[in-house]
Amino acid sequence: MKKKEDMKCIKRGEFLTKLLIAIFLIGMCVLVFKIVTEASFYMKHSNHVTLGCVYDRSGDVLFDPDADTDTYSYDHFVDVGNLIGDDSGMMTNTLVSENRTLLSNYNPIFGIMEHGQSAIYTTLDHEANRTVYDAFGSRDGTAIAYNYKTGEIYVCVSKPNVNVLDFEDVDSLPSGSLICKAFYRTVPGSTQKVSTLAAAIEQMGFETVSNKTYSCEGVYYNNYGNEIDCHSSYGHGSQDIFRAFQNSCNPYFAQLVQDMQLQPLKDTFRNMGYSVNNSKAPELDIDGISVFRGSTELDDVNDFDTQWGCMGQSKTEVSPCQLMMWQSAVANCSNSVTKPYLISYVKNVFGNEKDESETSYESAGFSAETAAYVREVMLENGRVKYNDKIGYNIGAKSGTAQIQDGASENNLLVGFVDDSSFPIAFCVVIEDNAGGYLSTEYITSTMLNAIANE
Repeated sequence: MKKKEDMKCIKRGEFLTKLLIAIFLIGMCVLVFKIVTEASFYMKHSNHVTLGCVYDRSGDVLFDPDADTDTYSYDHFVDVGNLIGDDSGMMTNTLVSENRTLLSNYNPIFGIMEHGQSAIYTTLDHEANRTVYDAFGSRDGTAIAYNYKTGEIYVCVSKPNVNVLDFEDVDSLPSGSLICKAFYRTVPGSTQKVSTLAAAIEQMGFETVSNKTYSCEGVYYNNYGNEIDCHSSYGHGSQDIFRAFQNSCNPYFAQLVQDMQLQPLKDTFRNMGYSVNNSKAPELDIDGISVFRGSTELDDVNDFDTQWGCMGQSKTEVSPCQLMMWQSAVANCSNSVTKPYLISYVKNVFGNEKDESETSYESAGFSAETAAYVREVMLENGRVKYNDKIGYNIGAKSGTAQIQDGASENNLLVGFVDDSSFPIAFCVVIEDNAGGYLSTEYITSTMLNAIANE
């Protein structure tokens, strides 16, 4: 009897020993996994870890932790400062700040590698980017352009910018220098009418929308007696959707909104990625850089604020990047948006390529059929108003955004090139440009030419 009990005790001991060994091995595996996957995250904060460089698509340097004016021209980074960033820790939401782990010259086995070859290779064309930056002259604003088939961002300029080779006193920088405005909300003006047109077609169908004609006498009084002014004090007379889109006729679009139902209108805008009446919009980032989604308030299709919001004023705001992204669905006649990206591929500390980017998509929020009809309207607008000025066959919509209670005006142009061999979508914003001192057509033409020359 005692022998049997001893055997049971031995077996229990063996079981417990094996269990402890198994727990130990599992713990060691978890520890090794965490060291391998998280070491760079912790080590990147060490002053002893060096960072690699960031390059454009042709190998030109966009970030160098050891950069100085002995190595680079004084203004070498001036067009990409607030997009690429630096390692000072004073700029966030930049490519460097959000991807320092990829640039860290640290290996979990070999430790800190002084001569590591970590690097990021981007989709940007530095020369084209600088050409667009210079084209803005003394004006502030932003311009962004990408391949609407692949998602590669070629140009992303934001002014004012920061010269990382002469960056010490933050307080002395002009407001907005440290952020890339392409990713932040702005008042879209009449570029918002692209979204409103898509919502109308989704709800009523293109045949119904195209058959609707409204009269514009310069001023329109909506169903609540609110005054909707047209930018033409003489009015545009009888308008269909093609002429109203070309004339950016506010009375036409106010009446179009009145003929829509509120809930489907809100649903389409939400599906497009807007925050509607403070609803939560899906998050969007480009290689770790946060991009702000559009927001609007829609309460009553007969109300002034809702109608005005559908024309890009009131409480409507959208980022230039998102305005550009919708153009990919329109240009491709698709129900999907091509997601933009900046990182083409990276190299690890040993110089081996990894993490090559691939094209990805998200829902456009409207059907492919709707996209095709919006494309038709935008191409006709381009043919009538822009092709000769810009030098390319484009679909486009302009906008004038009143800001600071009408004290200032921003000019916008959003669109796409109708050429499968040159599939570029774009958005341009020129700030405080009342009187048209600098035209969005000039910036767009300069940008497209610079990309084409690449």
